[in-house]
Amino acid sequence: MHPSVLAADFARLGDELERIRTADLIHFDVMDNHFVPNLSFGMPIFETITKSSPLPLDVHLMISDPGRWAPGYAEAGAASVTFHAEATDDPAAVARSIRAAGARPALALKPGTAIEPYLEILGEFDMVLVMTVEPGFGGQAFMPETMPKLRSLRERIDAEGLELRLQVDGGIDATTIATAAEHGADTFVAGSSVFGAESAAAQIELLRETASAHTH
Repeated sequence: MHPSVLAADFARLGDELERIRTADLIHFDVMDNHFVPNLSFGMPIFETITKSSPLPLDVHLMISDPGRWAPGYAEAGAASVTFHAEATDDPAAVARSIRAAGARPALALKPGTAIEPYLEILGEFDMVLVMTVEPGFGGQAFMPETMPKLRSLRERIDAEGLELRLQVDGGIDATTIATAAEHGADTFVAGSSVFGAESAAAQIELLRETASAHTH
């Protein structure tokens, strides 16, 4: 489970991070008001959270020109750095730069982006993120029409024996996580469903158990 800090209460961020210390990683969304129509966090906030976080950070770059910025997040301590296929002409080169800088590279795909052009370079990545909402805003509804792409990716990963995590992000709650797990996802980003719960720890455990019960 990777709770998205975008849904946290930043007026009490330290307490919010403590609420999710039973998660696996913390998902950190970077938006540039260019690749996506919103602006969120940048390097200064990332560095602040890294110093106080009880967990490693899973950085999701929703930005243009990720080849310029991604290695910096790896060097600053990100455990994983995800960038969008749509934002670069050479995703394999960006992945290699992230790995060389010390983080795990991951490739993200918007809901309408086909996976087929990237199947031959899956081995460059440690994770693929299938967006289950349009990137750029929190709190959107899960898009079930992305599930065939998720299933196709899972079949390819299994057929080739790849060591590759398959992540989903967008509208993940106790119902939709079951659907995503059934279609092959094994790593889950959840924002408002975790931070909006009375007990974030209990919600994290519920989501984990639900996903495990519906694993493909």
